[in-house]
Amino acid sequence: MGMTEPVTATGGEVEQVTTGKLMEDLRAVVADAEELLKATASQTGERIAAARAKAEESLKAVKARLAEERATVMARTKAAAKADDDHVRGNPWISQSACITRTP
Repeated sequence: MGMTEPVTATGGEVEQVTTGKLMEDLRAVVADAEELLKATASQTGERIAAARAKAEESLKAVKARLAEERATVMARTKAAAKADDDHVRGNPWISQSACITRTP
């Protein structure tokens, strides 16, 4: 939703990381982890079984959290859009004058 944090990049440049980009990256990690789990499904052994169980549990938790965050972002976006719409409809002259004064 436009939340950004400055992150120091190489060469002293500053990169803006958005929440959306972080969510996209997290989805990619989840997809990669699922692919890894599928690729190691035929491997046996106590250590691999424990690692797979832990990874599957973590994936479930991350997927649930992603779904919650997406729902929260959607709800906030809809609420903001409704508030803007209500304001414009309730104050049409103020909204029109703001547009007129900002037109180059």
